[in-house]
Amino acid sequence: MSLRDRRVQYETAGLDLGDLEASPIVQWQRWYDQAADGGVAEPNAMTVSTIADDGAPDARVVLVRAVDERGFVFFTNYDSAKGRQIDDDPVAAATFAWLDLHRQVRVRGTVERVGERESDEYFASRPRDSQIGAWASPQSQPIADRAALMERVDEMSSRFEGAVVPRPSHWGGFRLRPISIEFWQGRPNRLHDRFRYTRGTEPAGWTIERLAP
Repeated sequence: MSLRDRRVQYETAGLDLGDLEASPIVQWQRWYDQAADGGVAEPNAMTVSTIADDGAPDARVVLVRAVDERGFVFFTNYDSAKGRQIDDDPVAAATFAWLDLHRQVRVRGTVERVGERESDEYFASRPRDSQIGAWASPQSQPIADRAALMERVDEMSSRFEGAVVPRPSHWGGFRLRPISIEFWQGRPNRLHDRFRYTRGTEPAGWTIERLAP
């Protein structure tokens, strides 16, 4: 089948204003729980787009590790491409794609580093091999080959043998603080349901509007 002719008809139930929570974070959590319960692979995966040095967008998939009313937290090497881009221009857009449920969520907002304590606590919860990897990998930098990377892994494994692996100062969390969140539900004939939350003056701090598909 050609790309031109590949189509999926979305037959899922619709989304109306009365179905939505006042808070987009509560609404996101409800959809996330349904995605997780529905067997979606890595439902906490989101594509994060930042602004590169040349002014063009740059996107990659990361895993969200904490969500609350302040926003969405993910962890990375601060010296990586996305880390440097965020430090230079602290804004981002993110997309959750739960395709099995014919749903996506789009987030736009500002980005800030989380506190060191929060980064320390999450780093301590990671598998030891992942902790070693955070020390060994010069993320986003060119390397000679796989053998060079594994040599660094062996070096760091020896360095921390028999000891707790501390969090590197170049590794930690970012929080995407939303200014708008859009919920998209697929409907037949591409007449999808879309609702966008934006920061406003309502009691929950958000206003909601329906968007044309």
